[in-house]
Amino acid sequence: QVQLVESGGGLVQAGGSLRLSCAASGRTFSRYAIGWFRQAPGKERDFVAVINISGSSTWHADSVKGRFTISRDNARNTVYLQMNSLKPEDTAVYYCAADTLFTVTAHNYDYWGQGTQVTVSS
Repeated sequence: QVQLVESGGGLVQAGGSLRLSCAASGRTFSRYAIGWFRQAPGKERDFVAVINISGSSTWHADSVKGRFTISRDNARNTVYLQMNSLKPEDTAVYYCAADTLFTVTAHNYDYWGQGTQVTVSS
């Protein structure tokens, strides 16, 4: 089992940057792929990015490709989401999630954090 805690959200102007962190507890962190998802008010939870167990493979949604980068540090039990060139449409609650599979589908994930709010002003 793994517990996840997101941090790093906040208010930023369009064009700015934020780095989100997903800190995991438990010694099994390196056994899980980690995904980032986001949910805007009144909308479904959307896939943002995923990274595999070793960090050698990543996948980013088309909407964030070239602007967001997922990475992980297994020694620190942490996954990061570097977000650059932020747009107002990136405003959402961002969640990290863990699963043994490298997947973009939210319902496949077994463990979720509580989320962190990202607000991008125009």
